[in-house]
Amino acid sequence: MQVENIRTVQTADGSTTFFHAALNEHYHSIHGAHQESQHVYIENGLQYFHQKTLVKDISILEMGFGTGLNYLLSLDYALNQGLSLDYTGIEAYPLPLQLIQQTNYQLFLIKPELIDLFNSKYEAALLCEQAITVQQKLQIIEKKLADFSSSKKYDLIYFDAFASSKQPELWTDEMIEHICQFLNDKGIFVTYSVTGNLKRCLRKLGFSIERPNGALGKREMMRATLTQL
Repeated sequence: MQVENIRTVQTADGSTTFFHAALNEHYHSIHGAHQESQHVYIENGLQYFHQKTLVKDISILEMGFGTGLNYLLSLDYALNQGLSLDYTGIEAYPLPLQLIQQTNYQLFLIKPELIDLFNSKYEAALLCEQAITVQQKLQIIEKKLADFSSSKKYDLIYFDAFASSKQPELWTDEMIEHICQFLNDKGIFVTYSVTGNLKRCLRKLGFSIERPNGALGKREMMRATLTQL
């Protein structure tokens, strides 16, 4: 990762993100990094799944770990709700800790002290699974999606890759099918993007499709439930 290609940007809700000059793309919505992650992945992902199933032990697989914002908000929610969280992130190009430490996500957490705990465990989590607390686990897999494999099955998939216009290779039917094989039956696939090709692919794989209102700046998002294996 070439740090000189990345700079910190403040988004409209006051939360920070990064701009990747080589891709000409932001890591999050400029309308608000926090509001996008909170709306798409927490409210329409983790919270939706938790309230629907009432399970206390939840596993999440994220494609595009990036700044760790989705993880921090998920951990914050899990601790506030008394949940156990087993979280795996896939990130081919992990950000250096020095950049991670430039975020201001502690301002948006119920438990702001989690940011220091996350920063202290981040580099170790790139090497092997880390116990963030007794009931909270984190591992960040430094691989491309095509090379990822796991014996685990997950309750939720956060698909947070860069837009298909920037990284089309991650949005192909082959890659969507590849990551969805790691989802439990009745599991949830959630992403900020809605495309015709993605809808067709997920339906072909046995998903039921919903299109809730999108985060600020987007008309809709996608949530899909696996109804058959």
